[in-house]
Amino acid sequence: MVTLNRIYTRTGDRGSTRLATGAPVSKASPRVEAYGGVDETNATIGMARQHTATDPVLDAMLERIQNDLFDLGADLATPEQYGKPEWEPLRILDGQVERLEREIDLLNGEMAPLTSFVLPAGSPAAAALHVARTVCRRAERTCVALSEMDGEIVGQPAIKYLNRLSDLLFVAARWSNDKGRADVLWKPGATR
Repeated sequence: MVTLNRIYTRTGDRGSTRLATGAPVSKASPRVEAYGGVDETNATIGMARQHTATDPVLDAMLERIQNDLFDLGADLATPEQYGKPEWEPLRILDGQVERLEREIDLLNGEMAPLTSFVLPAGSPAAAALHVARTVCRRAERTCVALSEMDGEIVGQPAIKYLNRLSDLLFVAARWSNDKGRADVLWKPGATR
């Protein structure tokens, strides 16, 4: 259980922070950037949920995903290369990725196939979910870049989770546009 009785500690005033392992790092480190991107994704989903509360199926999925994203942040903040901590580190599991796939299939199964790309628009929920999708894609790119750095380890389930999550957010945006019927379709060259 986490107990936060003091919000400011002044330890970051000089631009450093500590990972969950206790290892000091710069706040500008690629690892901090990676879990910061996951936090940003979580916040955008929280904003999108202001528009999904009337859809109990979708809102429950998004609430669970927000919890998963805290798990993912903990995973990234506890890198394997800094030694084994005294506790069992929280890691994203393949089962969490598979659950996203089942949810994508559930939502997508009630929509007609796409015949064009869709613009990130439509209902307020759809537009907010498209913003969350693009922020998630950026977090995914940051995690992939971190995993490609010498000496850095990022578990494959963590990267797969972000990849699948952005797919789910796309499908959820379409779902929020009257199950795709109110999607705003791209019209190639229409504004020339």
